[in-house]
Amino acid sequence: MAQAKILVTGASGFAGGQLCRRLSADGHGVRALVREPARCTALKSWGVELHRGDLRDRNSIKTAVQGVDLVYHIAASYRDSKASRKELWETNVTGTQNMLDAAKAADVARFVHCSTIGVHGCIENPPANEETPYAPGDDYQESKAAAERMVRNEMERGTLSIVIFRPAGIYGPGDLRFLKLFKAIKQRRFLMLGSGRITYHFVYIDDLIDGILLCGNQEKSVGRIYILGGESPITLNHLVALIAQVLGVSPPALRLPVAPFYFAGYICELVCKPLGLRPPLYRRRVDFFRKNRAFDISKARVELGYDPKVSMAAGIDLTAQWYQSSGLL
Repeated sequence: MAQAKILVTGASGFAGGQLCRRLSADGHGVRALVREPARCTALKSWGVELHRGDLRDRNSIKTAVQGVDLVYHIAASYRDSKASRKELWETNVTGTQNMLDAAKAADVARFVHCSTIGVHGCIENPPANEETPYAPGDDYQESKAAAERMVRNEMERGTLSIVIFRPAGIYGPGDLRFLKLFKAIKQRRFLMLGSGRITYHFVYIDDLIDGILLCGNQEKSVGRIYILGGESPITLNHLVALIAQVLGVSPPALRLPVAPFYFAGYICELVCKPLGLRPPLYRRRVDFFRKNRAFDISKARVELGYDPKVSMAAGIDLTAQWYQSSGLL
């Protein structure tokens, strides 16, 4: 797309922020919908226009989309053991509907919606693709699946040019979600539950941004859904071994069965959640060792020219370097 005025939601997050940085560097006029502009100094330094607003506030969204050619809707309320189902729905479902309504009213040329591979839940017969049925496994995934269904309905009505992408597990310098895993392996506190042969699919941040931009630029992408992941999935055993190698420690040797921990997580949730307490262990954490998440990215390769370039080994190394240089490891 030629130089355009672009609105990015979720710009204070990892992926949304990096998308803003790339768009601004490419010469586009970028506006970011943020709740607290004072805390977004990096965005401001990149020349991004900060617009105070909230997905749940229709008036703030209405003004945010004025004069915009393209919307990248990245914002979402992510899973958290303390987040209620109601809170997830207000942001991820109702907030997305508010964005769609505002974009239509403003006659936005294209709306790119960020979903998640989580809408597929655990993959029984990997690898999954864009046609694999929804099978969300928790409140967050259910809210994202409901939002995606809503966006797909709008797409099918043809009232707005829409592209949907489902990112794999996002990682890279600047992201903190995998810091606990790196720390546990470095400090030799990581405990492998089960065989470690389950599969994961990740995407390095730079590769993801390349894919998101293709969703916004390619004419053939309109009306389509794409999974954006790294070159191939990886087993949990391999992932842990790569991290250990980069950190200069031996891979964890101890393994324990999954089932007792899953049951313990269930009990913790049963006792703690009604009291408003954060469970010391919950089932979603144990699911990390139980559920396959492997995907086929050939549709994005063929139709978009999507070509992830950063190998898992290189991405882990770059991420570890950033953690270390930032004093986090």
